[in-house]
Amino acid sequence: MNIANEVVAVTLATVNDVLPIAAIIFGFQFFVLRRVPANLTQILWGFAWVLAGLSLFLLGLEWCLFPLGRLMAEQLTDPAFIQATHGAGTINWRDYYWVYIFAFAIGFSTTIAEPSLIAVAMKANEVSGGAISISGLRISVALGVAFGISLGCYRIVVGDPIHWYIIGGYVLVVLQTTRAPKLIIPLAYDSGGVTTSTVTVPLVAALGLGLSETVPGRNPLIDGFGLIAFASLFPILSVMTYAQLADYRAKLANRKGQDSNF
Repeated sequence: MNIANEVVAVTLATVNDVLPIAAIIFGFQFFVLRRVPANLTQILWGFAWVLAGLSLFLLGLEWCLFPLGRLMAEQLTDPAFIQATHGAGTINWRDYYWVYIFAFAIGFSTTIAEPSLIAVAMKANEVSGGAISISGLRISVALGVAFGISLGCYRIVVGDPIHWYIIGGYVLVVLQTTRAPKLIIPLAYDSGGVTTSTVTVPLVAALGLGLSETVPGRNPLIDGFGLIAFASLFPILSVMTYAQLADYRAKLANRKGQDSNF
């Protein structure tokens, strides 16, 4: 009964959240455009599936992803585990290396599986006529997220102010923008946004909160949040780096081809 009550409560909350969206869309359709959509039945079924999917997803967050991220952070920062891996003595930031490895791995894997990134990569490949590789874009974004989350976990462990990392990162973004191919710049900036979606955010947020709760001297409210900012910033850098490397390889191949003609 408790599970059933929770399912009903989440479903009703989802309906309450989605109804304003439906009211705006249908309001413009019927009262501004004054047209009935040709596929109205399909649209209504689509809204029903959206409600069902969002409700199940929110339940999955509460029952699995949030507790799992918090549990992994607690286990990896357990003093008994750390002392078992590096021996007795004072614990410093280097002894949390399993946290950094886990953050890198979870950041890469969740980003690769991110539906929004897959959609953007497919559209970029289509619009560019195949110049932008689907797998290349996904891997470069995933590497940026993985590095960013690892760096964010390091920041939580050492307790550094977050703004210096973010300011420094965006300074690098501005400098790299002046050197990157123009074709990739808008896509690189969008890549920072598509990473913060359904799969990545729950686990990363739970990891940050769990880490700040278990590392001595950290405040969950001050130190627990901010990993999402790292996950949004570093893909911009990694995608522009990927484009610069691809551009360099193309120019190098072109030069070799010209040399062979002489």
